[in-house]
Amino acid sequence: MTARVALVTGAGRGIGKATALALAERGARVMAVSRTEGELEALAAETPVEILAESVATEAGCARIVEETRRRLGAIEILVNNAGLGSADEQVIWKQDPAVWRETLAVNLDGPFHLTRLAVPDMIEREWGRIVMVSSTAGQVGGRGESAYDSSKHGLLGLMRATAQDVGRFGITCNAVLPGWVRTEMAERSATREAERRGMSVEEVWAERATGYPAGRVLEPKEVGEVIAFLTSEEASGVNGEALTVALGGLW
Repeated sequence: MTARVALVTGAGRGIGKATALALAERGARVMAVSRTEGELEALAAETPVEILAESVATEAGCARIVEETRRRLGAIEILVNNAGLGSADEQVIWKQDPAVWRETLAVNLDGPFHLTRLAVPDMIEREWGRIVMVSSTAGQVGGRGESAYDSSKHGLLGLMRATAQDVGRFGITCNAVLPGWVRTEMAERSATREAERRGMSVEEVWAERATGYPAGRVLEPKEVGEVIAFLTSEEASGVNGEALTVALGGLW
């Protein structure tokens, strides 16, 4: 993917950062986007990437991200929709705050829609492109007190599958990865909330989560980033419209 222009959202930490590093290592010209400028600056100190502090929660923000990527790097050829909000602030459905619902859907689903809609014309013009949606194993099952998060991650799979049908004839692929538990800052917040609710330590929560996987551990961000990097490569040209679970063989 030497010199391919790649846009990665949520790139300041976790899976997004691991993905930006993996793509840059393979020669892509990466625009790393996050809401937190300090985290982006730390990433740029590790590897040569362009950085942009912006939120994907609004259509205007998404338009700025695409426009700035084109201005600095050129037409977008790879899009990784990774930015997301977790479920730490959610409640059971009858107590759910509509504002939490709206914010979660805006970041997790509306943002990927707008970015994909805006970036795809570049890919069509070049008759080549790769789009990856970062969903979750929560995109296939439901959990207690996470109606917004689960709905958004289920929705990403529908968006991915429909987009794959729209763009396939132009040499473009659109796929999704569904990570299991990854020890990221977002997952750490949910572990803290669960520990408080159940009267246990955060480490006990993570140990319990690890027991759900045959490997007896949770994922590292790099393990997911490497799968995303494969899906954006030339070698993945035959993979389109697929939801690839990355969960160490666990049953969610």
